[in-house]
Amino acid sequence: MMVLRSPRGEVLKKVLTNSSHMNDVTPVRQLGVVPFQSRVTKIVKRATDIVLASGMLMVFAPIMLLIGVLVRLKGNGAVFYRHTRVGKDGRKFGCLKFTTMVPNADVVLKRILAEDPEMREQWELAQKLPNDPRIIPGIGHLLRSSSLDELPQVFNVLLGHMSIVGPRPVTESELEKYGPYKNHYLSVKPGLTGPWQMGGRSDTTYAERVAKDVWYVENAGLVTDLRIFVKTVTSFVSGRLSGAC
Repeated sequence: MMVLRSPRGEVLKKVLTNSSHMNDVTPVRQLGVVPFQSRVTKIVKRATDIVLASGMLMVFAPIMLLIGVLVRLKGNGAVFYRHTRVGKDGRKFGCLKFTTMVPNADVVLKRILAEDPEMREQWELAQKLPNDPRIIPGIGHLLRSSSLDELPQVFNVLLGHMSIVGPRPVTESELEKYGPYKNHYLSVKPGLTGPWQMGGRSDTTYAERVAKDVWYVENAGLVTDLRIFVKTVTSFVSGRLSGAC
């Protein structure tokens, strides 16, 4: 058992060193290495989430309405996409996004993975594809590259499924990639933004993503959240926010 109590660089190093064993899943209850958070900290964080999410909803409502119209016209399908993700303590929830893929995206993915070994290898490594053919041309690429497709997740924050800052919400199969660090992910709510968002998430490996999530949980606090949120806002305004195009 490894107890992580170190600066960011050392945490990243330790997790990446163990990345070859990420599939050796350890039962969550056996780990117990996650730092304790007081009840007051949790209450303040929840209140902050509600205030920030409400403010974001008011500010971005006109943009969300416009995006909804464009997605409906270009995609010929549902405006919102609800995908099952794993939240705090293993609770599953419907994570919302604007639809950025063609209606038969699952069928297209299965065909690509079956026919193209290189694409299949890339998918298994990072759970994403370069020049993804499933994405709606134009509006789909724009939304994903700017992260605007994730704006509907403010509703997930208001409903208590997510937090403004935290690890990226993952699927049940992706959670297995956390291996002995699953308990870190499950100890907090997934976030609308987080360290992965600020570190070039389109270019990082999954092991690096896990390392950043572990670092976040080990250093979680209102000051850490504030720094990440402010950096996210400034990166968005300046156009430097990295998306998952």
